[in-house]
Amino acid sequence: MSYVDTNGRAFVIEVVRPADLPVLAQLYLDVRRQTMTWLTPDRFRYEDFASDAAGETIQVARAANEEILGFISVWPADNFIHMLYVRETSQGAGVGAALLKALPGWQSRVYRLKCLVKNSRARAFYLRHGCVVTGAGTSEEGDYEDMVTVVARA
Repeated sequence: MSYVDTNGRAFVIEVVRPADLPVLAQLYLDVRRQTMTWLTPDRFRYEDFASDAAGETIQVARAANEEILGFISVWPADNFIHMLYVRETSQGAGVGAALLKALPGWQSRVYRLKCLVKNSRARAFYLRHGCVVTGAGTSEEGDYEDMVTVVARA
């Protein structure tokens, strides 16, 4: 399916290609360093992506020029959205929303996720897109909220 972001840029959502993995690793590193400012940047490493995404289903948002604008990864065994990262220049332009809506069964399937409390922008994004808080916990990166998607979203 083809999409257009709020900047007028066309993109598609598709299954990750093996050649995309180094780009995703860099994107994962960059966005975490830009977003999680309460942690020291050297905490994050390029190599993290390979271990953090192992066994997950990954879809990418790809522009017409092949640039990857963002990605989403899901642990399929329990519909757990593990990662949703969008390039800084594409944040707020509809790429993240398109990645969510491209998930299999988005309209009817319940997905789970954890969102760091200090990541207020991500928290607002998930609430805006039909997620509700179901619990809370603490991780090495800080306090988080457990969330689930609500069935029959628009």
